[in-house]
Amino acid sequence: MGNFLLEETATKVKDILGEKINDLSIERAVFGLFFSGVKLSDGQGGLCFTPVKEIPQAVCCPSSARAMPLSGRLTKRSIEETLADLNSNNILRKTLAIATLNALSASCWNAGEAKRGGYALELDKNTFDEVEIPVEGKTVVVGALVPILKRLIKSHADFTVLEMDKRTLKGAELDHYAPPEDAHLYIPDADLVVITGVTVLNDTLPDLLQLVKPGAEVVVTGPTASMLPDVFFTHGVTMMGGVLVTKPDEVLDCISEGGSGYHFFGKSAERLIIKKA
Repeated sequence: MGNFLLEETATKVKDILGEKINDLSIERAVFGLFFSGVKLSDGQGGLCFTPVKEIPQAVCCPSSARAMPLSGRLTKRSIEETLADLNSNNILRKTLAIATLNALSASCWNAGEAKRGGYALELDKNTFDEVEIPVEGKTVVVGALVPILKRLIKSHADFTVLEMDKRTLKGAELDHYAPPEDAHLYIPDADLVVITGVTVLNDTLPDLLQLVKPGAEVVVTGPTASMLPDVFFTHGVTMMGGVLVTKPDEVLDCISEGGSGYHFFGKSAERLIIKKA
């Protein structure tokens, strides 16, 4: 079914920015070990998870060149061309497109879109601390999201964690493991579903949302999900957690040196929670 979430969000960004989007360009682009990011000509920045495991074939110069054929020319492309890569089969081109969409979302918020859209942006709050764990209900976590897993274990909650790479789970977390192909067995019964933003990048989020029962709380969180929430809210998401880049150059410098959130939160970027007002 494709990732309509990205396509429709890009359409909304274009509608909000109008002709202004034609004056914007990518000033800097960085592919880091953990995150990739861009800085736009209006000073806004955006991030996306770097899917290193998705490019195992890039082991020598010719294959690496195929992995990212636009290196050296990224800042010369139009925003329209970059956003077209939201549908690309090339995972790094898609990564850059999502980072750009996140930066453009920040441009929309800077223009007051959150208030017009009827939702609130809350800075310097950790999504995992804001999640209310159902006392007697069931929880499903998609991805090895350690902070929420620790809370669930401490609370003796009834939960399942769906994760592609079982090696990322440790100790008691493994007792709750299930393979991602079993999502249809667990998500329909869940009262709370916490989903990694990486599902936005790998196009699995639309199918996961279709499994959610009416009334369940659905949280999508991670730097990759730092974008306009309208389409996500329409399709069942109740809260999003991401990153608002406040000093793009410093963030890009940091991720180019292998930095992660622990290195830039509170310095050049802030944790961001997006809730319905």
